[in-house]
Amino acid sequence: MKQIEIAGLRKGVSRLIMGSDYFSPEIYDLVRHNLDAFVAVGGNTIDTAFIYREGRSEQAIGMWIEERGNRSDINLWTKGAHPNHDGNRVNRAAIQEELSISLERLRTNYVDLYALHRDDTDVPVGEILEILNEQVEAGRILSFGASNWTWQRLAEAQSYADSHGLIGFSFNSPNLALAKAKEPYWGGCISVDEETLQWHEQSGLPIFSWSSQARGFFTGRFTRDDHSDADLVRVFYNDENWERYDRAQKLAEQQGVSTIQIALAYVLNQPFNTAAIIGPQNEAELLSCRDAAAIELTEEEIKWLDLKA
Repeated sequence: MKQIEIAGLRKGVSRLIMGSDYFSPEIYDLVRHNLDAFVAVGGNTIDTAFIYREGRSEQAIGMWIEERGNRSDINLWTKGAHPNHDGNRVNRAAIQEELSISLERLRTNYVDLYALHRDDTDVPVGEILEILNEQVEAGRILSFGASNWTWQRLAEAQSYADSHGLIGFSFNSPNLALAKAKEPYWGGCISVDEETLQWHEQSGLPIFSWSSQARGFFTGRFTRDDHSDADLVRVFYNDENWERYDRAQKLAEQQGVSTIQIALAYVLNQPFNTAAIIGPQNEAELLSCRDAAAIELTEEEIKWLDLKA
């Protein structure tokens, strides 16, 4: 599997990243099976977060890492500083506290990748970068990025890092998918728009996309008249996205693959480095993602799928 080189890491990031929002020790047999299968197809990066399953996702991953003895082979990526009932958490004390707990759950003394789960625009980017650089210097994280930040804040952070001799963000993790979100799936989430795409192409900052397959919109389980999934309807149902679905289906038929594989290939064939967080829960879903990662789309096909041609 192709990998993306990220400054500060000891190994590249596989372009498919295993999502773990359903992981927990209670289903450890499934977690073990799915992570073993992910590694077998060339995956090496696992995405989790302090808040996933109230920490049980990180706990399950830590169990697997310890059992397999493969810490040096795996990129662990966790996220922190998500707002809670007390408000925003993008501050030194909260980041330090949550990261310490995450490391204990993951049974390691460092994570390869760390991301702020949300932004807090009341906090200057310089202050945030100083906090994250402290964690790099302490060896608790190797590289850091942002999740659900606007491209404008990312550009401001990049400029500050360059002018102050600091390490800057090495990746961004918004929602990038062929279907365009009409509104955030969860509060405070950011989906890629045309300006964001252009900025990433110019800056070269990689995107690690969550909901890269648009929450199952392209699986074929849903139709224009099926409104059984209220969140899917709220976020993705409009004429433009159904036209994208139709075009993906047509291209899939031409190439002898599935519609959802074309949708994933769209994410992985942007003109800058991208990786896709996937959430397969069985071998068939994993192999579908693996095969989709090998599909090459032309620039014209990308534009056509996205209604730009």
